[in-house]
Amino acid sequence: MTAGRSHRPVDMPGAPDVPGLVVRHIEPESDFPALAELISTVNVHDGVDWLPTAEALRHDWEHTDGADLAEDVVVAEVGGVLVGYAEHSWRVRGKRAFHHLHVAVLPELRRRGLGRALLAWAEARVASGLSTGGLGATLGLPHVLAGYADLEIPAIAPWATAAGYTVDGYGVLMTRRLADPIPDVPLPAGLELRPVRREEHRRIWDADTEAFQDHRDPGTRTESDFEGWFSQPNLDTGLWLVAWDGTEIAASVMNFVFPEENARLGLSRGWLEHVSVRRPWRKRGLATALIIGSLRVLKDLGLAEAALGADAENLTGAVHLYESLGFRRVRTAASYRKPI
Repeated sequence: MTAGRSHRPVDMPGAPDVPGLVVRHIEPESDFPALAELISTVNVHDGVDWLPTAEALRHDWEHTDGADLAEDVVVAEVGGVLVGYAEHSWRVRGKRAFHHLHVAVLPELRRRGLGRALLAWAEARVASGLSTGGLGATLGLPHVLAGYADLEIPAIAPWATAAGYTVDGYGVLMTRRLADPIPDVPLPAGLELRPVRREEHRRIWDADTEAFQDHRDPGTRTESDFEGWFSQPNLDTGLWLVAWDGTEIAASVMNFVFPEENARLGLSRGWLEHVSVRRPWRKRGLATALIIGSLRVLKDLGLAEAALGADAENLTGAVHLYESLGFRRVRTAASYRKPI
């Protein structure tokens, strides 16, 4: 342990016999830089294109209502260096309470039982919280343990299966070269794009929330979600496309660019986030027009690639639409579930 730091150790049965291994609760005031670096190192090794900064990681967790940093995150370290971590958060999705678990271990310490021990801690954290009436126990809903992992990571599927998890759907990462031809697709008649103004943030958010209720297991969004979304470190609403029909918001695409992540990955990429169309304006080519417009926005920035994530079994047929516009699947991840 590093001198001068106050630790809350965690008793973790089943932890491997690694010299100097210590498992403890996170210290929010000091651990985020090292934790962001741990996640980035693991993801680069596994080919996962998410390299969070310490600022972004802290922001995300501090704006997650279903997470208590002091209790829901533990880290494993050897000689003061972080080598693994586990986290838990929960959220109501559809008619179930999902307890999202995530575990990561440095490649050189895998296959020694540390990941399994961290997962067992996270599951025990959920069980303990529910038994004492916390973590949504009073909602009267079924509770589910949930995880998400790329299928391209070796040993993930058998590891999850051995822990009692089954696949309940897939997600895909899709990309499109911006050098490829981008067709001209006008907005449907009567609709127009307007710049995003701060005073309209809530209306844009509410329209997006409404549209996503038609997705599988839609998450119940909270005030903290709203505040977190509109205070992200890389937020630039000037990149967003929001379509209006008179005084009504019909659809939106929230585009993002993450310069630090691009630099570390050697990419030139922009992201199409939250492609959403409200029910009365569907089946009119509006999503196509906004996606095409977003591609032009990103190309005009000098970027080489557009990316988005999608539920492979999206109930609105989004994946087929993206493929028709030149996007191709590059990675697939499984959603794992385990009933409580």
